[in-house]
Amino acid sequence: MRAQPFTRPTLLAAVELLERHNQAAFDQMTLRLGLEEEVSEGSGISVAKKVGQVGRILVKRSGDVLQTVEGSMTLAEAVVREAVLLVNIRFENPKQTAFLRGLARDGYVVEIDDDGRTPRLRAALPEEIDLPASDNEVHELLKQYQFVTPKGHLDQAIEAHTRGDWAACNAQLRTFLESLFDELAHRIAPAEASALPSSENRRALLASKCFLAIDRNEWTQDGKNYINGLFKMLYTDGSHPGLSDEDHATFRLHIVLVTARTFLRRFHNGS
Repeated sequence: MRAQPFTRPTLLAAVELLERHNQAAFDQMTLRLGLEEEVSEGSGISVAKKVGQVGRILVKRSGDVLQTVEGSMTLAEAVVREAVLLVNIRFENPKQTAFLRGLARDGYVVEIDDDGRTPRLRAALPEEIDLPASDNEVHELLKQYQFVTPKGHLDQAIEAHTRGDWAACNAQLRTFLESLFDELAHRIAPAEASALPSSENRRALLASKCFLAIDRNEWTQDGKNYINGLFKMLYTDGSHPGLSDEDHATFRLHIVLVTARTFLRRFHNGS
């Protein structure tokens, strides 16, 4: 089984988009995916029901590897690429919007090829970032250490992004990161953290305990550091100073996930 770069919500959105196929086109697609023995063919069953069959197979076997004209890839990636071919960027509908937002959260975009007609999938971020893996790891560590409040805010941020509520997404991301550092401070130095009046004081405490690295400018006394800069950026276009847009909200989601993974890993490893 090979790891695949798409989260479950994106895969399910991709499957739903496949309902745009007519009967013949859907049957041809199942042949390309090697699912002709498992998915009903012909007009005796509706395309919607065939979509359901493909979805159930995909959930169970997303990492299965198959050969396509574009090379070796997982079933998940092949299904996503099939869905991409059905995207029409000139028109919007809820299923397509959900699919494109899912791709954006996973670090991918759909663009039109040089022929001016064919949509194609493109990675928007370096492979090393691996956002789906970051998301999974962050959630697993939050659950492992019972960081219930931060996990709740992160889940609300992702839900807000899914429905296109950018201001709410931004606000929840900032609150998630703030509550995460609060939890870390309470775990690392519980008595001292409880006596401090603000989240910023608790982040300074983390620096004094060498959890935030001063020599790498994660934290400095003059406020000109990565953590403070990130919080200032997360405040802009949030729930108070105005609205945001999809690109800004997605960028914030990406950088917060990568940042959270870094510090949760550090805590997990006892650094």
